[in-house]
Amino acid sequence: MSAFDLLVLSQIPHIGSNRLRLLVSHFGKPENIFTKSAREIAAVEGFSKKLASMVVHFLKSTKLDEAKRYAEKQLSKLNKADGKIVSFWEKRYPEPLKKIYDPPPYFFLRGEIAETDKYSLAIVGTRTPSEYGITMAERFSRDCASIGITVVSGLARGIDTVAHQTAVKSSGRTIAVIGSGLDVCYPPENRNLMDRIISNGAVISEYEMGAKPDAVNFPRRNRIISGLSLGTLVVETDVDGGAIITTNMALDQNREVFAIPGNITAKKSRGCNMLIKESKAKLVETMDDILAELSGKLKPLIHTIPQGVQEKAMDGLNLFERKVYDALSFDALHIDLLAERCHMPTADVLVHLLGLEFKGVVKQLPGKTFLKIS
Repeated sequence: MSAFDLLVLSQIPHIGSNRLRLLVSHFGKPENIFTKSAREIAAVEGFSKKLASMVVHFLKSTKLDEAKRYAEKQLSKLNKADGKIVSFWEKRYPEPLKKIYDPPPYFFLRGEIAETDKYSLAIVGTRTPSEYGITMAERFSRDCASIGITVVSGLARGIDTVAHQTAVKSSGRTIAVIGSGLDVCYPPENRNLMDRIISNGAVISEYEMGAKPDAVNFPRRNRIISGLSLGTLVVETDVDGGAIITTNMALDQNREVFAIPGNITAKKSRGCNMLIKESKAKLVETMDDILAELSGKLKPLIHTIPQGVQEKAMDGLNLFERKVYDALSFDALHIDLLAERCHMPTADVLVHLLGLEFKGVVKQLPGKTFLKIS
């Protein structure tokens, strides 16, 4: 499949991604289209006689030379970024993405798509998460990494960044679907994270090299986030957040949707609570809740999935550590209040908290406050 010819054809006016996919699928290869007549092209689904004539006119005009120069520049930029183009007709094109209503005819890729990426979970949410939201994103992303499920998200600030960072830190695979060209990192502070994702995962974009992160790009790219995944987990979002768009697309694609419940008075939890209330999403508290819903689709992984993923984190706690852990919550708690709850001296509680931190189930925040992370 010629990436050059696909890029040339993409420049024909009024030929969007759906029509381009239909056109190439009809004629087998993009290079076959350049010699077709208007009558032959009009036989393709979605092409009127008028549009077919416009296609033929374009391919015989000087605009074809402009399109070829565009394709050459795009491939040159892609080569400098050590990227590649993956077309819909290639074996490495993700199978789950092929099954959505409007899969991109091709996308730009840095890193590699692995066979195991068909076992993916999208983790999305607000760009301004609370400590609770951060903790939940870390928890579920870490669990995904531990059992071989790829984490998919959008590399945006907030929940997306936390999900990717945790997957990378946990030596798991993660895929970032961005709303700009592969050579434009947005937000810019995530450039290092983007490079780390590429080393054990992939960064994907359907937007041309050099494309800026325009606001209109992000809602459309969300269909790819959900389309790559068996299900979408919404961690924290308001009722009009971008994660709600991803959720609606996941539902349209007949994919599972999960939501973490939040404080009913918290603005950042209104979207999750609404999804649960309207039965659009399944309420989840642990990774086991997600595994129970996806077990049929995860059969090849079942032998590697430990029973009670969440409970496993509690193994090895001594009596006093367990007492301190049980007194904590997923909201930050000051050491003085924690010592009062445990009926223990502050110094002793601090010692046990240190042990819990080493075991990865507790996190310390500024101001001598602590919370559960597992």
